[in-house]
Amino acid sequence: MIEASIPKNDKAAKRIIWLLSIVVFLVVVSLKYIHVEVNLGFNPHAFATLNAIINGSVAALLAAALIAVKLKNYGLHKRIMLTSMILSSLFLVSYIAHHVLTGDTAYPKDAPMRAFYLIVLISHIILAAVILPFILFTTYRGLTADFPAHKKIARITWPIWFYVAVSGVIVYWMISPYYG
Repeated sequence: MIEASIPKNDKAAKRIIWLLSIVVFLVVVSLKYIHVEVNLGFNPHAFATLNAIINGSVAALLAAALIAVKLKNYGLHKRIMLTSMILSSLFLVSYIAHHVLTGDTAYPKDAPMRAFYLIVLISHIILAAVILPFILFTTYRGLTADFPAHKKIARITWPIWFYVAVSGVIVYWMISPYYG
């Protein structure tokens, strides 16, 4: 096993994790009401493409991290997971930029794959809305070397985070032809 990277302070960690999770949730919800018109010199939907690339990369990293931990290569697992966290943070910034600059794009009502798109989109949105505190608590447990608790919550976090990353790519692939 590896040693703790940060000291354990559950009380402070819980406050920080819940505060950060609530703030991120409120910021993302508020994006529906915030739109900024600015000429960037490039198509702001490039952020959506970047988001899909990041989501695909995070999904691949999550799969690699799972393999690393199954092989008991805990140092590699930690490095991969921290990279996933960094990429997910970059994703959030890019996601906010995309929505502030472009607003929402509607999937055509008469499109043949609309029902499938809505199922994937709705499940993606719901799970993306709830996964952040799980990711943060899982990371905290790993960084404090509380491996029994880390392993227990990771069994919930990993598949949801993986689904959110993969479904994000699917949503992009399906909606991108309709960007204006």
